[in-house]
Amino acid sequence: MNKASYTTDVPEDRFELVNVILHTPKRPLRVMLIGGSDSGKTTLLTFLANELIKDGLRVAVVDSDVGQKGILPPATVSFALPDGPFSNPSELSGTAHYFIGTTSPGQYVGEMAVGVERLVNGASSLADVVLIDTTGFVTGLGAEMKRLKVELIKPELTVVLERRGEMKYLSKLLTPYTKVIRLGISPHVREHSPNERGSVREEKWRAYFAGSSLAEVDLGELAVGGTSLFQGRPLSTQEKELFSSVFGWLVLAGWKGERYTVIKSDVGRFPRHYNRFSLRAIDFEKMSNLIVGFVDKTGLCLGLGILKWINFSSRVAQVLTPLPQEVLENTVELRFGRIRVLETGEELGLIGRDEL
Repeated sequence: MNKASYTTDVPEDRFELVNVILHTPKRPLRVMLIGGSDSGKTTLLTFLANELIKDGLRVAVVDSDVGQKGILPPATVSFALPDGPFSNPSELSGTAHYFIGTTSPGQYVGEMAVGVERLVNGASSLADVVLIDTTGFVTGLGAEMKRLKVELIKPELTVVLERRGEMKYLSKLLTPYTKVIRLGISPHVREHSPNERGSVREEKWRAYFAGSSLAEVDLGELAVGGTSLFQGRPLSTQEKELFSSVFGWLVLAGWKGERYTVIKSDVGRFPRHYNRFSLRAIDFEKMSNLIVGFVDKTGLCLGLGILKWINFSSRVAQVLTPLPQEVLENTVELRFGRIRVLETGEELGLIGRDEL
């Protein structure tokens, strides 16, 4: 299932936009597409890419719509270099990826901005035109995220899609940093229900993890990022026993840094009260089926895995991943995400940033 496909049955102003791009002498030309959910951003990107390719231009596609990702893997920002016309971004193979670790980027403004900037810069050295797809998160913190991206990237053109002038504020916010072109939403665009969006994501997850196998990851050799785990000194046996007796937990592991962090499982059901500024208690089950990213020495993402188990005493993790061993050997960091997913594609839920 895909939400967008190539079509030339588009409003006339889309062809006018192609002419604007063709007659703008700056190369590489960076074009960012912004609009709310179901505004037709990906359909417009696909149309523009195909028309520009037909005119002989080298086109790069940067997919930062982590909620409805076209280019695999999900939960990353990716860029691809089409070698010819394509009907949907899902047909493209990613050239490089940056790990975000969630499909809901509200708590990851910094990672989103850095990821898009890095990939756009990389794509700009290889293409005449870089087309940048974005999330439908455009109000409140979403508007600030778009401003940060535009400030960092400074696209020559930013196309804003709107129905009835609802993007006027955001357009004004971006105008100091880019030329803004405001377009109406195509009458062919239809809204998708949350269930449809979930089904699309499920297909993407299932496709990415098809053929995966378990890999043992030595957390003593790699950096562990995106989490407070392993920061500080390990707790002593006496400290773990104390936490267990006071709170009725089975404490699997723990560390003392600026505050205590423990991995625990509840024994019995009763209220537990503690100062969360001095103690972070993490439910072990929240780490099961957690998306993690394999990060290389350049900070880019080699691919994803599903965390299945951690042996804290030996610091060895079991991770389900489609990556072959020769790729895994280039990993320098295992970075924790904030969404739990089964290899069948079923999403088990999001986790707050401060929960790990």
